[in-house]
This record gives sequence, C-alpha cells and structure tokens, in this order.
Amino acid sequence: MSRRRQIYEGKAKILYEGPEPGTLIQYFKDDATAFNAQKKGTIQGKGVINNRISEYVFTRLNHIGVPNHFIRRLNMREQLVRQVEIIPIEVVVRNVAAGSLSKRLGIDEGEQLPHTLIEYYFKDDALGDPLIAEEHIACFGWASNEEMQDMSSMAIRVNDFMCGMFAAIDIRLVDFKLEFGRIWDGDYSRVILADEISPDGCRLWDINTGEKLDKDRFRRDLGGEEEAYQEVARRLGLLQDDAGPSEVFDLAKHRKRRGK
Repeated sequence: MSRRRQIYEGKAKILYEGPEPGTLIQYFKDDATAFNAQKKGTIQGKGVINNRISEYVFTRLNHIGVPNHFIRRLNMREQLVRQVEIIPIEVVVRNVAAGSLSKRLGIDEGEQLPHTLIEYYFKDDALGDPLIAEEHIACFGWASNEEMQDMSSMAIRVNDFMCGMFAAIDIRLVDFKLEFGRIWDGDYSRVILADEISPDGCRLWDINTGEKLDKDRFRRDLGGEEEAYQEVARRLGLLQDDAGPSEVFDLAKHRKRRGK
C-alpha cells in the first residue's frame, strides 16, 4: 500500500491517514520502550508478531460483541482501523499482583487478587501516566459517567474472554492495558475499544513454569524477548514451527535451538 500522510507516531506504532474518511492505517514498529520511554531498545520482529496477535484478539472480541476499531490486517506490519477520538485514560485490568501494584502496596508478585481490579491512569508521558481515581476523571471531564460505565463493563468482558482464551493455551493472564476511543455520528458518540492488545500491553506467564512471555523480559533485562513473543503467537496458532502444541516454553532450550 502506498505511504500516506503521517498522523501520529507513538512509542510502538505509527498512524497514517487511511484510504477512506474515518479510517487510519496503524503501523507496528519493532521499537521497545519501558518506564515511560526512559529505557529504549528494539525487539526484532515485534511489530509483525503484535500485528498478528492484535488482529487475532480484536477479531475474536468482535465476534462476542465487543465493539472495536479493527477493520482488517493489510500486511505484515499494518492494519486498517477506524479513526477514533482517544479518551486520555489507560484502563488497567489486574488479576494477579505484579508490576507497579506490587511496588505500591507491598504485595508479593504472583499473588492472586481477591477479585479482578480495574485501575485508571491519565495518558500523559510527561507526567509518567499517573494513577487516577474516577473522581479525577469526572472532575476534569475526561470521560462521562456513561462512558466510564461502558469502558469498565467492556474491560471486564474482555478480561473474562481473554482469561479463558489464554488459559486454554497454558498462559496466565496477569494484567493488561486497554485504551478506548469515541466514534461520532453527528452529535452522538459511542465508546469502542482501540489501540492494540499484544504482549506489549499484557503480562502473560506460562501457567506451569511461571516464565514471562511479555515485555517484562525487556523491562527487566531477562533476554529472550523475541522468543517469548513468538511463543505467544505460536500457542495461538499464528506461527508454525517444529514444537508440538503442548510443549512448555523453555527459554534456554528455545534459545539453543535457534542458535542464540
């Protein structure tokens, strides 16, 4: 597809104007960042894998009635999406204590939470995407009460679906980030799921070994980022290799097989 005018470039994706009004082309980069871009690097092939995984998840969510911006995948790194007005709130859904939650509250990483926890963060890299309460959202008008209800109900539905989807391939869904946007019809708007769902924004652990299969491998200098992302895609049936579908991911063995 011929290159179009660039609309926006973020840490992991570039948005270009789409072929039709109300559409965008979303390009997935191999760039990797952590700690609000204080740490930067590259995970070879990440953009290709994330494009495929996000396509797979958004397509399945559409099948169960979760409205989202995905239209179709165009090629290895690009997909056509609906243009939305992004709501400046990151919705984080947590099933297991990990990351910033463990640090803030002194909870051991890996501890199962009593129930699913939803947190909200203000999307602002300069401020470090601070944790906010629903009262902040209402006070500053970032989203209406109705929009908040829609986002939280969709987040719970996405969580229920993805917990089952990943458990079926021996992956524990620890937590994940969602972003939402408005689409307009005259003066009326509705909220739909946007951005991406991939190992960049999800914590995914092997159920049997606890091996991390997500961007924490980059954040914590664990190595094997490429293999981890590929393993998630392989278990979802998006990649084919010599490994059987029931093989437990062994990072050292996987590296040796690939000559790393």
